Amino acid sequence: MGLAASEDSPRPEKPNVILLLTDDLGWQDVKCYDIDEPSPMETPNIDGLAKEGVMFWQAYSPAPTCAPTRCAIMSGNHPARAQKTHVVGGGPPTPYHKELHRMMPPWYSGRMPEDELTLAKVLQQNGYATGHCGKWHMAISHSAYPQPEDQGFDWTRHNLGTTRRMVPHRLTGFATSEEGDPFKLDENGFPYHQNSEDAMEFIEGHADQPFFLYYATWLVHTPIHTRSKELLDKYVEKLGVELPENPSEWKGKGQTNPFYCAMVEELDYYVGRLLKYLDETEDPRWPGHMLSENTYLIFTSDNGGMEQHPGEIITDNFPLARGKISAMEGGTRVPLIIRGPGIAANVQSSAMVNGLDFYPTVLSLAGLEKPAEKHLDGADLSALLTGNPADPNLVRLADGSVRDTMMWHFPNSVALESTIRVGDWKLVRNYDHLGNKRSPEVELYRLYETQNGKQSRADIEEANNLAATMPEKAQALNAKLTEILSEMEASYPYYNPDYKHPLLNKEKVCRILSSQQQDDLVEFSYQENGATVVRANLLYTLNGGERYEEWFRVPAKVLVDNKVTATLPSGTTHYFINLIDENNFLRSYPALPDMVSLGKTKTKYSAHALSAKPSVKVNNK
Repeated sequence: MGLAASEDSPRPEKPNVILLLTDDLGWQDVKCYDIDEPSPMETPNIDGLAKEGVMFWQAYSPAPTCAPTRCAIMSGNHPARAQKTHVVGGGPPTPYHKELHRMMPPWYSGRMPEDELTLAKVLQQNGYATGHCGKWHMAISHSAYPQPEDQGFDWTRHNLGTTRRMVPHRLTGFATSEEGDPFKLDENGFPYHQNSEDAMEFIEGHADQPFFLYYATWLVHTPIHTRSKELLDKYVEKLGVELPENPSEWKGKGQTNPFYCAMVEELDYYVGRLLKYLDETEDPRWPGHMLSENTYLIFTSDNGGMEQHPGEIITDNFPLARGKISAMEGGTRVPLIIRGPGIAANVQSSAMVNGLDFYPTVLSLAGLEKPAEKHLDGADLSALLTGNPADPNLVRLADGSVRDTMMWHFPNSVALESTIRVGDWKLVRNYDHLGNKRSPEVELYRLYETQNGKQSRADIEEANNLAATMPEKAQALNAKLTEILSEMEASYPYYNPDYKHPLLNKEKVCRILSSQQQDDLVEFSYQENGATVVRANLLYTLNGGERYEEWFRVPAKVLVDNKVTATLPSGTTHYFINLIDENNFLRSYPALPDMVSLGKTKTKYSAHALSAKPSVKVNNK
C-alpha cells in the first residue's frame, strides 16, 4: 500500500477502521500460523494480509467464548469487571445438572449495558459513520435489546449468508450456477455470501466520510458445512478421507474434517474479496488513492477454535491445550493481523496483546482522546504498531509502565477457572478442587523462556505443571490473580448442595424457612446447619414471563437473627434469594430446577420464582 500522500491531495485526517472479527477461528486454522503440524486449510488471502502488516503470535481474546469477548472489545471492559463472563447469561445461578455437577456458575450479565460508552459511540460522536454486519450476540439473545443501533451503530445488517443451516442435512442443498439460487456460485466457484456483500455495501455507501466497520462474520461457527460441493470434494481428496454415512458426524481426529477445512477456505475467500475491494476502490476523500491506503484493518477471532461438539470433531488447536470454553491457551490464543497507514509490512511480533487493546488503539490511530469518564482495561498498541512491532516494551499501560500481565476469568461451564499470565509464566486456578483428584487447585506453566531479551518457546502446550516444584512462584502468581480479580469485583462459582455424591461440608448448608414482602421490602428467615451464612444476593427480573426474560443481581443484607432483607428494585415482577455460606455453598429460595430440566420443560425462571406484589410493579419497556 502507498503511504505517502501527494502534495496537492493530503491524506484525510481521520482514517477508516475495519474490525473483522471471525467466529471460532483457531490459532492453528490459518496457514500462516502453522507450527509443528502443517494445517491442511488453504488461506492464501489471510496469509497475504499477514505480509502487508503485523502478524501477532501471542494475541489473545478477552474470553474463551463469543459474547464476553464481543462485549469486551466494544466496551473496553474486562469480562470479569463487566460481570459478563459467558454467552447468554441474565439468569439466576443454577447447576447444569442438579445431582451430577459439583459446582454452578455465578450470576453473570445477559448483555452489555445499554448506556455503555462503546467504541462505536465514541467514533460516532466524532464524525465517523459506524456500521455493523453479521453477528451481534451482545445481548441475552441475538435479537434481544440492546441491538447495534442502540449502542452506536448507524447501519446494521444481520444476514447469515452461507452459514444458514443446510436442510435436511449438510450433504444436500449445495449451491449451483442457476439463476435464482440465493447462494449462486460465482466465477470462482464460491457461493454468494450476503454477509460478505453487506460489508462492501456499507463501505460503498459511507466512504465519503471516515467510517468504522465492525464486520462480525458468522464464519467459522457451527453448523459446520460448505455450500460448495467442489470445495468439499477438494478437501475429501486432499485429506484422504471419506464422507460419513451419517452427515452430521465426523469422528476423524485432528484437522481432518473436510467440512470445516472447506469452511475455513470459504472464510479466506470472502476476506480476500474485501481486501480486493479496498485495494481497487478509489477513496472519495482522497482522489488518486485507494481506500486501503487510509484504512486500518484488524483481523482476529473471538476465541480459540471449537475443537468438537457432540458427534463431531471440528478441528485441533495443537500444540495449544484445549479450545473454546476453556481459558487454557487453545481457548484464548487467537490469530491477529493488523495493517494500515504507518504500519510496517511483513512483520511478525511476539508482543503479548489482547482484544481489549482494540478500543484504546483505534481511538489513538484515529487521533481521538479517550473520554475522561471511560475506564479501559486494555493498552494502546499504536506506539507498537507504528514504531517497532517486535518490541514488547512498547506495550504500555496508562501510567507508562510496560504491560507484562494478562488475566482471564471463566467461572463457567465445565472449566470453572481463572488464569493469569505474567511474562513467560502462566497460572491456572481451578475452582472445583476441593476433594477433586482430577483438578488441582493451581497449575503453573512456563510458556516461554526469555534470556537476554530473547524469548524462546518452552511449554506452550501447558503439559508440564510446575506448581509442586515451584510453590513460591505459584503462590505469588495466585496472589496477583486474587488482587486483580478483587479490584474488578469478580464473581466466583458456588458449590451445589444438591450434588448427590459426597461433597465436603454439604450437610452443613442452611435451610430457608419463610419469606414475606411488605411494600418493597422482602424478608427471609433461615436455619443454619453448621455453616455460617456470610452473604446474600437478591435475584430479580423486570419482565418475568416475557420472551427475553432477564435477571439482575443486587446484594441483600444478612442480619444477626438468621434473617435476610432486601429492597425490591422498582418494576420487579419476580425474585429469588441466594444465600452463600462460609464454605461457598449456594442455597436458592425458591429452589430452582437445573438447566437440563429448564431446557426440557421450556419453562422460564419466573415460573419457579416468588411473584412481587403490585406495589413494585410498573410498566416497563
